[in-house]
Amino acid sequence: MKIDSIELRRIRLPLVSPFRTSFGTQTEREVLLLRVRTPEAEGWGECVAMSELGYSAEYTDGVEDVLERFFLPDLRAVDGLTAHGVAPLLAHHKGHRMAKAALEMAVLDAELRIRGVSFAQSFGALATHVPSGVSVGIMDSIPALLDAVDGYLQEGYARIKLKVEPGWDVEPVRAVRERFGDDVLLQVDANTAYTLGDAAQLAKLDDFDLLLIEQPLDEEDILGHADLAKKIKTPVCLDESIVSAHSAAAAIRLGACEIVNIKPGRVGGYLEALRIHEVCRAHGVPVWCGGMLETGLGRAANVALAALPGFTLPGDVSGSDRFYTTDITAPFVLRDGGLDVPTGPGLGVEPLPEALDEMTVSARELVL
Repeated sequence: MKIDSIELRRIRLPLVSPFRTSFGTQTEREVLLLRVRTPEAEGWGECVAMSELGYSAEYTDGVEDVLERFFLPDLRAVDGLTAHGVAPLLAHHKGHRMAKAALEMAVLDAELRIRGVSFAQSFGALATHVPSGVSVGIMDSIPALLDAVDGYLQEGYARIKLKVEPGWDVEPVRAVRERFGDDVLLQVDANTAYTLGDAAQLAKLDDFDLLLIEQPLDEEDILGHADLAKKIKTPVCLDESIVSAHSAAAAIRLGACEIVNIKPGRVGGYLEALRIHEVCRAHGVPVWCGGMLETGLGRAANVALAALPGFTLPGDVSGSDRFYTTDITAPFVLRDGGLDVPTGPGLGVEPLPEALDEMTVSARELVL
């Protein structure tokens, strides 16, 4: 596939309410979008990197710099490119998985639109509707948390995830269980906020029949997670620690996790996410699709990924209105506790021109 140019477009979307995790509080989401233009079709990619350092070493300004200074010269050196060729072409550039994922996504979208094949079809997905979980940030008070959880349950979400950190863990979980009962699918996400020295505190969560505790320790502390898994009954799920199929296989072999959260942007793209899915299936390890406050573009691809058979737990594939009053695509609407898998070519969705223009901060075209 011949690529004529790549557009780098920054957009800014205000969140419907502040979203607080152990990393900090977000009130808006600045997103870098890539539009790959070919003679036959356009393809869209979305970078999940944030504006500031925190969740990852990557950040939006850095991603844009890497794309322009290092990745594009490589693209200019080849006559044609397929999505499967992106990772090998860029392999000599260490790291920068979120930047690579965004480029691969845009190329894959264009390629599949040309072929008339959807993301879900190309992945080998079977489901046409996937259950939706919702992520609930750290609140100022337990009553505020309970009101938020109540609202999401009333909307029909299939699973609740509570963000936790030292000082906001056992009591919020206890309050949610006491208010809503044991039938609610409930899990917690620590975003690396604890150390192995907190094992006794984390073991207190065992009383609440949680689906899992997500990434309790530092992302590089695989052995610490293996030790923690022996000290608590709640299944340990890894998120930030899993950056490839290789790291997933190693973590599983060491006993560092019983469940894996797959975020395509974190692991370098949807094709690597598929490999992680297969590694986990081969070892009998359940997976679910994590979220990074994606727009409708990233959400469409995530829903397609979550339709694969190994995704046996509800993912963070919430409706568009969970985070945004207005999305850049037609909104994803919660139905029967989940979202419908897009069936159109490529992502199956496209940006709405007026919404895209309204939210655009900057845009520039890079000719290959």
